[in-house]
Amino acid sequence: MAALADNNSSTDAEPSGSQAVKALLRLREMVLAGELAGGSRIAEVAISEKLGVSRTPIRAALMRLEQEGLLELLPGGGYTVRTFSERDISEAIELRGTLEGLSARLAAEHGVPTLLLTEASACLDQIDAVLAHPALDDEAFSAYVRLNEHFHSLLSEMAGSAVIAKELERVVRLPFASPSGFVVAQANSGHARDMLVVAQDQHRQVLEAIGQREGSRAEAIMREHSRLAQRNLRAALTGTLEAMPAVRLIRKREFRARP
Repeated sequence: MAALADNNSSTDAEPSGSQAVKALLRLREMVLAGELAGGSRIAEVAISEKLGVSRTPIRAALMRLEQEGLLELLPGGGYTVRTFSERDISEAIELRGTLEGLSARLAAEHGVPTLLLTEASACLDQIDAVLAHPALDDEAFSAYVRLNEHFHSLLSEMAGSAVIAKELERVVRLPFASPSGFVVAQANSGHARDMLVVAQDQHRQVLEAIGQREGSRAEAIMREHSRLAQRNLRAALTGTLEAMPAVRLIRKREFRARP
């Protein structure tokens, strides 16, 4: 117990904000990496000891992950790791497509500063450079993920809507709903680069539509863009993208029609 007390006292010396961020990032990683199995109850004390932070930031992290939809609050207190139906994930992806489509339409209708359009175009130039290689290694996939997320964040910024940006931030934290949710899992697929080339063409098209103030076209492209993730969801459930441990969080059930 003395060793544990010493450990807690050292971590308590860190700024509370630093502990909270550390706990949140590590807990989210543990869930998505499959270290905490779907349906399992979170042992707060054990997690505190494992991460080397006090229980206060652990509780804050658990509350945040429950808000993000990764954990479920139990009636008697405590949390379990959520599992998701195929429909849950599909609808989260559809919601992202709807929100990003709305963002693109608003950006086109309201107009975007030249500097922001230039930054987005430069980001796409960097993605082109990554995809120029006939075969992509792990480093290239990681670079694509970073640049892809940056481009999507720029699209959100172009809309100039704090409300939409907040909702997008929430939905992309759900497993597989982010723009790069399946990219790393595609690394071992022979068709991975082809899929990314298609996505990049859509990036170019939506940026062109926004620049030309074509709101309806920009919205339609982003809605179509999200369908690539829907295709990858089906691939994950058929076992062709099993590289992602978080796939285990999905309950592989058929969609049921609503009553």
